[in-house]
Amino acid sequence: MRNRRPISWAVLLSLVATAIGIAIVLAIDWFPSQASTAARDIDTLYDVLLIVSVPIFVLVMAVALYSVYAFRVRPGDMRDGAPIHGNTRLEIVWVTIPLIIVSVLAAYGWIVLDDIEAKKADTLVVHVTGQQFAWSFEYPAQGKLQSNQLVLPQNRPVHFKINTKDVLHDFWVPDFRLKSDAVPGITTDVRLTPTRLGSYPVVCAELCGIGHSTMRQTVRVLPAADFDAWVREQRQGDADGGVAAAGGDETAAGRKLFTDTGCNACHTLADAGSTATVGPELDDLAAQAARYGEREGQTPTEYVRTSIENPNAFVVAGFQKDLMPGDYASQLSPAEIGTLVEYLLGVSKGKEAR
Repeated sequence: MRNRRPISWAVLLSLVATAIGIAIVLAIDWFPSQASTAARDIDTLYDVLLIVSVPIFVLVMAVALYSVYAFRVRPGDMRDGAPIHGNTRLEIVWVTIPLIIVSVLAAYGWIVLDDIEAKKADTLVVHVTGQQFAWSFEYPAQGKLQSNQLVLPQNRPVHFKINTKDVLHDFWVPDFRLKSDAVPGITTDVRLTPTRLGSYPVVCAELCGIGHSTMRQTVRVLPAADFDAWVREQRQGDADGGVAAAGGDETAAGRKLFTDTGCNACHTLADAGSTATVGPELDDLAAQAARYGEREGQTPTEYVRTSIENPNAFVVAGFQKDLMPGDYASQLSPAEIGTLVEYLLGVSKGKEAR
């Protein structure tokens, strides 16, 4: 009879703690904005897991705390504990109930994932390629258009086919919720439908080397008509280096290429607002190109172009080979590389003049 009151209080406190705990976890904004159809379903699944987890956590802690209090050793009591040989009925209950809970949640999760991964009509296929330390994208149905910026149409299903050229990466857009490892020699898949216009971060969620924290780009979700216009601009940019798309401003075109290709993730360049130190600083590139180019028998323009197309041809002291991607010659058109070279030399010469 003495123990009934503490047990009653323990049950009451547990129920109150459960109610408060559920209210708190549901009130917390765990995720960024919902920018895809998958985000809504995944957030709901997460809320269900929280609602189920809180009572289990409270139950376990309540039993533990009650046991510490009710069965504590009294001062001076040196006796051994009572011999307990188990309770078969209780053991069956505490194995069966968690099994049922886990099985139901697993089935619910499978249903959600199966619905997300279902094939849909008019799907846009995008090949995603990871490499230290940038993402690149190819649109095979748009004439194998290649871009260093991810652009998607709103409300159109997208099928990402993900690969890597070097080490493990992890393609993740937090606002879309879904992510997938990029594994050497394997193509992984993610299907989703962007629903919200705007720009969202593209993140590598797998430690992939010294520049991992800088492997961040942006995905833009546009109306369908604007996406088609972007495709046309990209094709034109292959021919004129992106100058026309930048309103004829060669500096703006070069700056855009510098950021879109992920150069700002590794290099410091004041004009582009980048401060990364994975690769050499570029604010004094004009002077370096003149000095090193003369040593290699090249003009500054030739030296910078070679450094972009074949970065291992000459490595600045203090930096290692294979740190910079070696495939920009295939990612960018000759005109785009020309625009980038002129931009880099132009802004660094401007610094010298100042």
